[in-house]
Amino acid sequence: MLFNSLDFLCFFAIVYIAYCILPFRGQNWMLLVAGYVFYGWWDVRFLFLIACSTTVDFTIGLLLVNAKMPLRERWTASLFLIGAAIVFLCPNWSALRLKTFEIVHFFTFRPFGLEVVAGSIVFVLAGNLLIDLSTRLPEERRRRLLIVSSIFVNLAFLGFFKYFNFFIGSAEDAFRIFGIDPSGLRLSVVLPVGISFYTFQSLSYTIDIYRCKLVPTTKFWNFALFVAYFPPMVAGPIERGRHLLPQLLSPRRINLQQSMDGLVLVLLGLFKKIAIADGIAPSVNSVFNSSGVISQIDVALATLLFAFQIFCDFSGYSDIARGVSKLLGINLLLNFNLPYFSKNPSEFWQRWHISLSSWLRDYLYIPLGGNRHGRLLTYRNLMLTMLLGGLWHGAAWNYVLWGGYQGALLCGHRLLTRHDEQPLMLGTRVNACRSPGVNSWRRVIHFLLASLSPSLKIGCFFLFCCYGWLLFCAHSFQQIIQFTAVLFGFGVNVAPIISKPTLSALMGIPILVLLQLCDYRAGRLESFQRWRPSFQGVLYATLFFVMIMGTSNAPVQFIYFQF
Repeated sequence: MLFNSLDFLCFFAIVYIAYCILPFRGQNWMLLVAGYVFYGWWDVRFLFLIACSTTVDFTIGLLLVNAKMPLRERWTASLFLIGAAIVFLCPNWSALRLKTFEIVHFFTFRPFGLEVVAGSIVFVLAGNLLIDLSTRLPEERRRRLLIVSSIFVNLAFLGFFKYFNFFIGSAEDAFRIFGIDPSGLRLSVVLPVGISFYTFQSLSYTIDIYRCKLVPTTKFWNFALFVAYFPPMVAGPIERGRHLLPQLLSPRRINLQQSMDGLVLVLLGLFKKIAIADGIAPSVNSVFNSSGVISQIDVALATLLFAFQIFCDFSGYSDIARGVSKLLGINLLLNFNLPYFSKNPSEFWQRWHISLSSWLRDYLYIPLGGNRHGRLLTYRNLMLTMLLGGLWHGAAWNYVLWGGYQGALLCGHRLLTRHDEQPLMLGTRVNACRSPGVNSWRRVIHFLLASLSPSLKIGCFFLFCCYGWLLFCAHSFQQIIQFTAVLFGFGVNVAPIISKPTLSALMGIPILVLLQLCDYRAGRLESFQRWRPSFQGVLYATLFFVMIMGTSNAPVQFIYFQF
């Protein structure tokens, strides 16, 4: 169910009306059901994965603070997992999508579903037995075993569905040496939508409890709502238990100002997605999907347009998610903060996909050692974090290469701006040139960087960022090599083949750039909300008009749904 679809409009209208009528507890039950309907709209079978993550992490969260789990919640979690296997995997849910629905087809249980039900029963019995046995272990060892179990189960699901075929394909030559045909090992399983997002969200809950930064919720259904809360469910922002759970567990009050802010965010998000991102997509695809000879102009324009496309696509989803959630009286984390106005890679990752970059920092970079153990280990930790961050985006080597490129930028920035083991931001004018601990070549670099104007720094880093998007969007190593060679003037001089963006995109990009410039100068997002009411009215009417124009664009699925 896409945010920019009639299905979601009808779905949210029903949810919002019910939400306004129901009391607090009824609201939470309705939101839980709505979350499962929203996600199950793509494929009901994958709801079982969410049920698994919910059951495992809720149980481990409680056991991390108390060796004995309340019997009622223990039974609830156990029966929920078995019931989820029966309900989501056994019936033929595809029959509901047929125009000629026959109820007999719906109740034709599939053998695979029955096998998973049997496996779920065994898993529940084994889990309960292990819970009883774990009480005999020393406290710290028991807690360590529990958190390792949570990490293993979550990453096992993520790795199996997202990366199994990738690693099999990457090791094809090695398999053939031993006489094994790897094609028979590949799975024909559709990647669950947004599995990386809800997996990381659920995993952060148990890690925070293990670190004593969060008190676990004692009610199973409250945690189930935390995992299945639908606005950020499939493409973020990646919420933390410390931020979202208190809002879900407390009565919400919907006021006019919050509702207006939510509607503005929804309008801005739909404008970015429908008018700009979907209007740019054909132009980008005309180059990156081409098998013929392309020109330098093609590569440069397609890469630049993809920088706009991925920003409008992803930040548009985040804006809509935050806006929809505001309409329900719940605030989500900010995920984008003018990322293309960054002066260096460190600043960029504080502004782009903030919920992921902060997750990688808190749960990967810092546990690896961060910058606490000297220069070389700091660079190693940065590279490992960004390589794994690139792999998080997808099961393809171009994402790993993109992560390595971002890691190299971070390491290079830290190396060039370091002074006595302390990072120096590019815009800092200090006496680094006179410091005895800085050698001659670094003195020159410090001087040059300090001499650059902020606008020039932003422009220079934007070019580095765009080349990273070329790596991100490319379909293969061969295409990366070809496009890089053409970009730097080693290609054949041919006529450009890139298609022209749609009218909505050509109108929308200047409007978006103007709004972003206003926000940057004002030092706050949505600075237009401080304009005069008449100016705001003209802006909202213009955004709505251009968005309506964009409805003629071919709909494109949100890019980050595949991650």
